[in-house]
Amino acid sequence: MKRKAQHTADQKPQMPNGGTVPHKKPKFNPGLLGRVIKMLIGYYPALFPISILCIIFTAVTSAIPALFLQKVVELIRVWQVSGDWASASKEILPQILFLASMYVLALLSITVESQLMASITQGFLCKMRRTMFEKMQNLPIKYFDTHKHGDIMSYYTNDIDTLRQLVSQSIPTFVRCSVIVLTVLFIMLYYSIWLTLLLLVGVALMMLVSKKVGGGSAKYFMRLQRSVASLEGYAQEMMNGQKVVKVFGREKQCKEGFDEINDALYSDSYRAHAYANMLGPIIMNLGNIMYVAVALVGGLMAVTGARNLSLFGTFPTVGVDIIVPFLSMTRQFTGNINQLSQQINSIVMSIAGAKRIFELMDQIPEPDDGYVTLVNATVGEDGSISESDVRTGVWAWKHPHTDGSITYTLLQGDVRMTEVDFAYEEGKTVLHDVSVYAEPGQKVAFVGATGAGKTTITNLINRFYDIADGKIRYDGININKIKKADLRRSLGIVLQDTNLFTGTLMENIRYGNLDATDEECIRAAVLVGADDFITRLPNGYQTELSNNGANLSQGQRQLIAIARAAVADPPVMILDEATSSIDTRTEAIVQKGMDALMKGRTVFVIAHRLSTVRNSDVIMVLDHGRIIERGSHDQLIAEKGQYYQLYTGAFELE
Repeated sequence: MKRKAQHTADQKPQMPNGGTVPHKKPKFNPGLLGRVIKMLIGYYPALFPISILCIIFTAVTSAIPALFLQKVVELIRVWQVSGDWASASKEILPQILFLASMYVLALLSITVESQLMASITQGFLCKMRRTMFEKMQNLPIKYFDTHKHGDIMSYYTNDIDTLRQLVSQSIPTFVRCSVIVLTVLFIMLYYSIWLTLLLLVGVALMMLVSKKVGGGSAKYFMRLQRSVASLEGYAQEMMNGQKVVKVFGREKQCKEGFDEINDALYSDSYRAHAYANMLGPIIMNLGNIMYVAVALVGGLMAVTGARNLSLFGTFPTVGVDIIVPFLSMTRQFTGNINQLSQQINSIVMSIAGAKRIFELMDQIPEPDDGYVTLVNATVGEDGSISESDVRTGVWAWKHPHTDGSITYTLLQGDVRMTEVDFAYEEGKTVLHDVSVYAEPGQKVAFVGATGAGKTTITNLINRFYDIADGKIRYDGININKIKKADLRRSLGIVLQDTNLFTGTLMENIRYGNLDATDEECIRAAVLVGADDFITRLPNGYQTELSNNGANLSQGQRQLIAIARAAVADPPVMILDEATSSIDTRTEAIVQKGMDALMKGRTVFVIAHRLSTVRNSDVIMVLDHGRIIERGSHDQLIAEKGQYYQLYTGAFELE
């Protein structure tokens, strides 16, 4: 299961006593929020600004009733003194009608904004998922070897969902509340600077509390995102290895491992939400206290006739016409401050998810500075090579030069590795001075104990990894000059671990060549001996496969993988334990098809069963990353070296 090797920086390191080492305190990066907003504007340069303008208009509309309320209260007070209701009503009714019309416009604005934000949110997530997946396709194999698959899946589920909350809820609410707060603040300053300053003292206290409580909440929300990813990664790993768990009776240890990660998730989640749930009531009650304080101070100013100070020098004294709307604005002001503080937690959690997503998107893609491409070609009577627009069955390397000229080299399958050194990790060399020469049509076999470097050599040929030193040439061309997609298209690979995709059995065979006809796919299956069991399935080639072909045996899955390579019809084949899951009887059947498949091709074979490599042109024996013996079967037997000991002994290389 490789639990220790697959730990990432996102997991909590375990202590010997079963506890966890505290996370390094995460830092909130506002630049990530700016990056999300920049992407929103980039994706929706017109719709997003329009939706923000609608939010601002609605917010301003909700804040201005205080101005009308003050005017109406003043007119009513004048009417009570003068008794002239007719004159007062003529001024009050237009105020009310204007306010009603503003509310109608606000309703339309809210409707437009809600529809736009729904479209923008789902469209943004769709584009983000597409961008993430495209990015993932360009990442090197090393990334997937060093990151848990469940953790990567969490990017598309948990992390992307936090962006949904950010775009659909947090940003609109934050903009709306901010505009209301600023508008109401301006109106309050218009009414009374003294009462506004009193309220701002309370707001300063609210901000201090928000920083203390909200800071703790933000810290644990960011931990929470990592804990969720760790849990999903562990659950996915255990589901994939469920048979191994049951075979060795490790259900208890599996549960203990899950409980440990789940407890860490509970701890982070509990603390994050405890802080978040605490913040709202504290801010709300501070707002109530400020409401009482404003009412008390405003009443004392009205009773004592204290001189008022306004932003524009009006309202020399504080009266009922100022206190009533000011109290209404106080409630509105503190209420929106409370909503702003609540949104901070959602924004922080969203930024934690955005941080993980951007870490994926910012990964350095697999480098590919090649410029030599693989093209269909025709060969003239004089031996000249020219490019063809249709499939000819003849391939050539198209090599452009700096002077503008182009040369073509026939693809023959001549592969040569010269004095190659390689290390997966710096300072830990896996291959030492390895030289391999495979001429066109030769079958080259690698034998050796597990970890000797056999699969590593084939990984270097198809450039899943790049060498540290030495040269690899393909038909005389340095493979670093060949575009990776074209290089890999010229190689047919059958791996020891078979991967089948959801779809029909025919579609899985056609995966090797998407342009192949049904007849070509069937011909490939017949060639490798897979047709026999396929035709006995209820739906034959149209049998639906799912869950990596769980309804097939391991041997049957491997036969499908071999047929997939056969339909690709590549000039070079790499067979990495291609028949390891096939029984001896079936192997004899498949071997005939494999011999036909390998005819005329350069083939690299990795096998533990020495009987399968006996007819190879060259056999290379590896030991700890070095080639210690090479030659044909008969030559190596005659030398009576390690190959002789392995072949004549009653044991396999394992």
